[in-house]
Amino acid sequence: MDYEEENSTMIYLPPCNLKDITNFSTHLLPPFYTVIFTISLLGNGLVLFVIFKFEKLNTVTNIFLISLVASNLIFTVGLPFQAVYHSSEWLFGQVACKLMNGTYHLGFYSSVLFLTLMTFDRYLAVVHAVGATKWRQSCYAYISATAVWIVCGFTSLETFINYDLEGDIFQGMTCTYMGNPQHKIIRTYSQVSLFFLFPLAVVLYCYIMIGLRVLSTQMRSKQRPLKLIFVIVVLFFMCWTPYNVIVVMQENVNKGPCDYSLDYLQYVTHNIANLYFCINPLFYTFVGRKFQNHVRRFLVNKVPCLRNHLHVSESSRSFSR
Repeated sequence: MDYEEENSTMIYLPPCNLKDITNFSTHLLPPFYTVIFTISLLGNGLVLFVIFKFEKLNTVTNIFLISLVASNLIFTVGLPFQAVYHSSEWLFGQVACKLMNGTYHLGFYSSVLFLTLMTFDRYLAVVHAVGATKWRQSCYAYISATAVWIVCGFTSLETFINYDLEGDIFQGMTCTYMGNPQHKIIRTYSQVSLFFLFPLAVVLYCYIMIGLRVLSTQMRSKQRPLKLIFVIVVLFFMCWTPYNVIVVMQENVNKGPCDYSLDYLQYVTHNIANLYFCINPLFYTFVGRKFQNHVRRFLVNKVPCLRNHLHVSESSRSFSR
């Protein structure tokens, strides 16, 4: 074999077999997206219903909670499109491709920041209860929520611009990121820093300080909130950390041309994060006795025969001030 034939043979690379990963995403993602969509729609809808029916809308906590629910619903809207997309190919055109990815990232990342903002607000209410009372008003909540929407809006705008349609011989029409690869790396690290490392640092600091304050009171009634705090931090770590680790590894690990091991892990960890951020309003509200009482009150009003089985308090205080 002469040099030209040898060189030609060496540079030939057969196309990768995408059958396995395509089957994986086709069988896993559509039913998972359907489950998340149903849980999120019902759960977040219930939270909104209870707030609007039983609560004052202009309290700091409820302003943040409504914003968090809105983030989750914005994120949820795109899940049916994702389910159809992963079961076959992208069928909805260029504009829908951009809108779905833009709203998906807007809802996903604003959910992270609103969760962080609610944690910081809880820290102020518990650790600095006296000093924060004067300025912890509805105006502070509206300004903070607006800032979160602006930051996440600019972040999702980059996604909206750079996602577009592309034909693929194996997968048909795809809706994929078409921006500069270098810009994608910068985007990845920026998002990990802003929407993972920063929130994680804030959540850890706030809940450690809250836990220390609760323990220092030496009151048995405070032990339940302390256990809740522990569960919240653990869930945040478990659901949000693996996905971000895999995202960073995708940019740094030298993979073979047909090595999709990290892609499998990204599918799984991303959906765990999706599930957590869809149901977090339920977690934050259903564990509260006040929210449980509102739900029981509604059930008793609609089904009077349940009155003897469900205890309903007459207190009408909001979730928290």
